[in-house]
Amino acid sequence: MNEVRSADGTTIGYRTLGRGPALILVHGGMLASQHFTKLATALSAGFTVHVPDRRGRGLSGPHGAGFGVEREVEDLRALVAATGATRAFGLSTGALVVLRTALDTPALDRIALYEPPLSIDGSVPTGWLPRFDREIAAGRSAAALVTGMRGLATEPSLFSRIPRVALVPLLTAGARLQGKGNPEDVPVEALIPTLHFDMRVIDEMAGTAGEYTELKARALLLGGTKSAEYLGRALRKLAEVLPHAHSVTLPGLGHSGPEDDGAPLVVARALRDFYE
Repeated sequence: MNEVRSADGTTIGYRTLGRGPALILVHGGMLASQHFTKLATALSAGFTVHVPDRRGRGLSGPHGAGFGVEREVEDLRALVAATGATRAFGLSTGALVVLRTALDTPALDRIALYEPPLSIDGSVPTGWLPRFDREIAAGRSAAALVTGMRGLATEPSLFSRIPRVALVPLLTAGARLQGKGNPEDVPVEALIPTLHFDMRVIDEMAGTAGEYTELKARALLLGGTKSAEYLGRALRKLAEVLPHAHSVTLPGLGHSGPEDDGAPLVVARALRDFYE
């Protein structure tokens, strides 16, 4: 476990393992560094892998009153400076943060982005967010989780197949059980409210694809065949505008592909081919 101070003084904690060139893995929404354990382990034979908890989670400090994508860019820049990393990988909103950071951080010369939810002409669904915020305010975390996951619908899952009336109590019970797990892990109930802040990142970066035509870093654009169309649309748009981009589609994978519960070894192979 290590930590670094971001520009506004916020502590950004991160886990480190492996040996070799420094590589940073940035998780997505409602996740924490713990969800990249298998991916980091698979990459650790050839890289020193650093996996931060994005602000508002676990080892890191709070989002703060002035939170926005620039705070997350500052966090990643601080980690790049502390570790000497030239490579970074991001999943979902973590991929948005990596993309935005690489634009003005020359040290990052190779970035890999797994399905960044870059909104193209309003393609990312947001109509569910007011209900989500009301449920969070009322302390109904499991209900908010169902609202968020069904609203974003990043890939086919039990969230779309099980009736809401049955799913909410099921997830409530599951959250209690998960809370009794590894004390170093962030409980799922603590991660659910962070989705509000990830949506702020998505909103701020909506319609910005054209700003990356001068990106100097080489980029690997990764996506799975089971993911939502709006995620594929974002990848196709980035493939058009990024000057040094290569796209790889991973058959059978969905939006959760890089996570421990997805197919992290498949993603690790693609990353090794790109970074080595």
